[in-house]
Amino acid sequence: MKRTTFASILLILLVINTSCSTKQVPPVQQGPFTSVVHPNWVKSAIMYEVNIRQYTPEGTLNAFAEKLPRLKELGVDILWLMPINPIGEINRKGPLGSYYSVKDYRAVNPEFGTMEDFKTLVKKTHDLGMYLIIDWVPNHSSWDNALVASNPDWYAKDSLGKMFSPWDWTDVVKFDYKQKPLRDYMIETMKYWLTETKLDGFRYDVAHQVPVDFWNEVRPALQTVKPDVLMLAEAEQRPLHEKSMDITYGWEMHHIMNQIAQGKKTVADIDSYFERATKDYNTNDIRIYFTSNHDENSWNGTEWERMGKATDVMTVFTYTAPCMPLIYSGQEAGSTKRLKFFEKDPIDWSDQSFFTLYQKLDQLKKANPALWNPGFGGNYLRLTTGKDTEVLAFKREIGTNSVIVVLNMSAKPVSITLSPETAGGKYTEYFSGKRTKPASQPIAMEPWGYFIYTK
Repeated sequence: MKRTTFASILLILLVINTSCSTKQVPPVQQGPFTSVVHPNWVKSAIMYEVNIRQYTPEGTLNAFAEKLPRLKELGVDILWLMPINPIGEINRKGPLGSYYSVKDYRAVNPEFGTMEDFKTLVKKTHDLGMYLIIDWVPNHSSWDNALVASNPDWYAKDSLGKMFSPWDWTDVVKFDYKQKPLRDYMIETMKYWLTETKLDGFRYDVAHQVPVDFWNEVRPALQTVKPDVLMLAEAEQRPLHEKSMDITYGWEMHHIMNQIAQGKKTVADIDSYFERATKDYNTNDIRIYFTSNHDENSWNGTEWERMGKATDVMTVFTYTAPCMPLIYSGQEAGSTKRLKFFEKDPIDWSDQSFFTLYQKLDQLKKANPALWNPGFGGNYLRLTTGKDTEVLAFKREIGTNSVIVVLNMSAKPVSITLSPETAGGKYTEYFSGKRTKPASQPIAMEPWGYFIYTK
């Protein structure tokens, strides 16, 4: 079903310098917040969202498992599977229903396979050195979930004392998290999945609709069975980072990217976003950036529809900014198809033209610690270029590793200059392999062009 997005506040990470001066500004210090300690294995990780129903003609876990070597070759580290639970039938939307209408929290959708099939998939993922998390739907269940009859007090009631659906999601019924037994059930069921299947964590659907104090109970409870559990929230609220979530969504940044591609905003809006983020987030709060996901693809259009010719440069941005990048099923194939949400609609894998760009970016992120994820990688330093509303230039460095990223986020050619004070010395332009001094002469850029200089 369509997921309403609630952007609030922003990314994280360090210094923004939007003045005309090219003097390097010291990094802004971490805010007065606490943050969870991330599993070490996320330090350079790339996440990949898996739509099992549409991934293969069969639409099964076993069929998807055959594609794991290709994802390993792509450079993926974390697989996030959209909900794999049985889907409700009462008030079902479309012939197959929404993944997010959960009929049984302790079972696997028989359309996808069996619990043993899922355990095999987890093992094969681990054998390839990758990790796997599943989508968890805590805010609501299907109307025919057994909990509706057995524990009606676990569900929220309207002014007439009746259960209700949130928003226009008529195929689900909302939970009431004031009920402690519901909290206990959810935690124990998540622990069951960790223990029985050996998966690595969870992505939490509409996590902002569930109380923060519940999430604060979840992490320590799950860590009793898996100390390095990973928790991703579909939410932007900063308090979620304090005691529960490793990663939250960068919805606002995503919308800014769309609007820049459409000529409605400029790079100045990214500067404002990061400037506020230095006050609102810690430097090790991981945000996830994306050019698409299941919501955007099905309801708002593919990245090609929303971003057009800016798709490549926006993809480069998600891999080089201080964040974790996300790939949605089919993006690496350059898919231009809006996948239907409630029925079978397999991805077209015939075009692999975008695979190389994703693979090269994946390789770069792993190879250069300056680009590692927040909490592990380098700080963010905004560089001035003389074209600062069209071109986003920034530097990230840690130790002896340095990366300068120059992104023309406009539909016109530009010529820019970098200051020797902040961009001096020899670098290698990543895509061409040429050794150069980026600050030694003007840099001519094509519309929506990009350069990455590394050392």
